Amino acid sequence: MANEAVLQVEGIHTFYGTIEVLKGISLEVRHQEIVTLIGSNGAGKTTTLRSINGLNHPRHGSIRFAGKNITHEPPHDIVRMGISQSPEGRKLFPRMSVLENLEMGAFQRRDRSELKNDLDRVYSLFPRLSERKRQRAGTLSGGEQQMVAIGRALMAHPMLLLLDEPSMGLAPIFVERVFETIVEINQQGTTILLVEQNAMMALEVASRGYVLETGTVALADDAKALLRNEQVRKTYLGETD
Repeated sequence: MANEAVLQVEGIHTFYGTIEVLKGISLEVRHQEIVTLIGSNGAGKTTTLRSINGLNHPRHGSIRFAGKNITHEPPHDIVRMGISQSPEGRKLFPRMSVLENLEMGAFQRRDRSELKNDLDRVYSLFPRLSERKRQRAGTLSGGEQQMVAIGRALMAHPMLLLLDEPSMGLAPIFVERVFETIVEINQQGTTILLVEQNAMMALEVASRGYVLETGTVALADDAKALLRNEQVRKTYLGETD
């Protein structure tokens, strides 16, 4: 099971109107891996996630999840199948409480009896959310809101968790905490596909990585090998000669 591909993306071409954003992206995520997508702004990282979660269907190519072709499935069915996402910018319901936001993550689930266990799991990962469960999400700090966004995605009880820029705009202490939690979620058995501007942190927690450049995969390798790669270090880790 460990080497089985949970997600297989093969040669997808995704457009916004007439603009081709993804130009034949192929990648795979295996059972219980953390795989990261890195690349500069506009490389196609978020569009790759939107293609997987059904928000922007590719015109060509295929996406398979747990052996099933999901290329043209609607987003709500994809969530039901076991893919959930913590989106870039968090996208919380600011007037709703922390608890209500978390419950929204589970609105499609039929196994209502299991919800308390998943809520307990989220609170054990993020004890601060338990303390603030009655507080309006819009009044939380950026780091706390990120915790809610990840917790809400976990409430769907996903097999595959998509994380889009979880460290964006956070204070360094929160960045470290978020990455520690990503590792913990993975160790509990959830497979993760991580899109992240902080390439160094992403490659340190991932097992494999893909480097995207203008809608194509420029490099794909073991995360540790990418950390040692001279081109990656100069372009994405800010190193100079």
